[in-house]
Formats: sequence, C-alpha cells, structure tokens
Amino acid sequence: MISIQVPCSTANLGPGFDVLGLALSLYLELQVSVISSSSRAHLNCEITCAGLGAENLRTDPEQNLITQVALYVLRCHSQHEFPHLTKVHIINGIPLSRGLGSSAAAVVAGALLANEVGRLQLTKDRILDFCLMVERHPDNITAALYGGFVGACLSELDPEDAARVEVPLAEVLPEPAGGVDTGKQPPVPPLGIGHFERFRLSPDIKAVVVIPNFKVDTAKAREVLPNQYSRQDLVYTSQRIAILTQILGQPPTDPKKVHLAMQDRMHQPYRANLVPGLSKAIETLTPSSYPGLLGVCLSGRIHFQDSMNESKRILIQ
Repeated sequence: MISIQVPCSTANLGPGFDVLGLALSLYLELQVSVISSSSRAHLNCEITCAGLGAENLRTDPEQNLITQVALYVLRCHSQHEFPHLTKVHIINGIPLSRGLGSSAAAVVAGALLANEVGRLQLTKDRILDFCLMVERHPDNITAALYGGFVGACLSELDPEDAARVEVPLAEVLPEPAGGVDTGKQPPVPPLGIGHFERFRLSPDIKAVVVIPNFKVDTAKAREVLPNQYSRQDLVYTSQRIAILTQILGQPPTDPKKVHLAMQDRMHQPYRANLVPGLSKAIETLTPSSYPGLLGVCLSGRIHFQDSMNESKRILIQ
C-alpha cells in the first residue's frame, strides 16, 4: 500500500502574480495498491474515485490527469505502462476549478505516484522538473510539492533546452491527450527548470478559504490580462511584493502593512469583472472597517486570520 497526500494551494497573494504560492490544508489523497500479478487492466492501472467532484473524474488512466502525469514520468524512464497492476483510489478534498490549485495538486500527485510505483528514486528537485513540464505555474506547483509559503520562478534556459521544454501539455502527456503516438517517447526535462524559496509565515496567521459557487476558467482569467504594463504599475506592484514576503513572517502581524502590501495592479483590476463582488470586497474590507482584517486579494479565495487576536484578523483572497 502506498499513500500519497498533496495539499491544495493558493497563488499570487495580491501582488505576487505567478510568483507567490501558499499550501493550504485541503488535500488530494491517493491510496495505491501495487500487486505483482498479470492483469488485463488498461496500462496495468485501475482507478476509482471519491470525494469532491468524484463523479466528474475520469477513470481511464490515459485521460485522468494524475495517471497521465505518472505515465509521462514513467515513459521518460523507459516504462511504457505501470510496471505492476496498480490500483489508484483517488480521494479528492480540493474543490475543482475554484482557484485552489487542483490541477497542480494532481500533477504533483501523478509525479509522486510514478516515482513510487516505478521505484525511480527521484529527488524532489527532479520531480519539480517533471511537474513543470506539464504545469507551467511554479507558484502552485512548488507550494503543492514542498508546502508552506513559497516564491518561485522559471529558469532562463539555453536555446536548445528551451526548444524542448516549452512544449504544449498535449505533447508531453500520453495519447489521447495529444493524438497518435504522442507521449510514447516524451521529452525529458532538463535539470533545474524552476527554483523556489520558502518564506516564513507567522504562526499567528491562519487561512480561511471562501469558495464561490461558480467557476472561472484559467484560460479566460489570463485572456483578460494586458500584454503590456506601465512602469508606474510595475513599480507599484514590485514595491508591495517586496514588503509582503517579509511582513507575513514577522509576528505580531501588522494589519495596516499587510493590507497595503496585498494591493496590486498586475491582475486583480483586470479580473474584477470575472468575479462578482471582488471590487467591492477589495474596497470595503479594510483593517479600519473590520478590526483584525489583514488584507483582501484574489487568487484562490483565501482568508488569513490571526489566531492570537480575539477579533480574528482575516485576509481574504
């Protein structure tokens, strides 16, 4: 029996667009049984599902994102299918398509599954490379893989590696994601695609997630962003991210500083129309109007609370 548990994550945290990530205590769990016997199961894998959205999760190993990623990692190590009959029971505790990094958790879980089942003995840093070949958001991926409060970036690769790494998802994962023969000999990631740094998070801050009753497609959320930003907006946002990464780890937490540092001009103003009530929440929910509030931002809809304050400090994201 193998048990794999991956946390959900929230990213951006205001000004940290595509940079900051935070792991939260909602989990995707895999309960895996590996049986050394002959099997007629497709690719030696059987999938069952439970938990949130279980009825919508696919049980074909070539169509389920978790096992797609596992097959990609295995095939990069000359294992075309699961080496033994592998029964994967998915217990999903992460709301799907709600900005809580459900796809990043699935990608990390798939890479960890391949590492265990295939006995690949990959380091976490190497697993990160494989994950970033599929999910190009290092903020969510590193939070899900390493946990905690992190900042992440993608490496500047040489032209030869860049030509291989910047591949569409469909060309990395097995068919039918990319059509006939894709994924049979997939591109192996170069070393060090991405890097991360873990920041301190003050123990007096707690997170509360607010989950909407509607979905916002990631592609649509990126389509509304501009291709160019003014120097003023870039400086405005950079100043705040520099402050935020420090003050969230320095107790006692200062609500006014956090509220200031949570503001940004990179993505929230442009996505306001996609999230009803977002503009009003950012404008009206302040430390002065709600004692104990830390700040408000859009990413995965998260609140931070200061458990040491009787009035409970809340940061909504």
